[in-house]
Amino acid sequence: MSYLRGFVMFWYDFLVGDAWDIAAGVVVVLILLGILARSLPAAASWLGPLLALSVITLTWMSTRREFHR
Repeated sequence: MSYLRGFVMFWYDFLVGDAWDIAAGVVVVLILLGILARSLPAAASWLGPLLALSVITLTWMSTRREFHR
């Protein structure tokens, strides 16, 4: 059981790390883009750039918030 716990904790630390707000934001953006892709299949061509822009914006907001502390 300790191997399973170690495996899960590694991936949690790797994916979330110190920036939990970025990880949570990415999950929310992926859910919203998934809903959008299901409802508007023709919009698939611009969902990739929208995802990239969202991740860049989330990272910028998190970094800016850390520098202002």
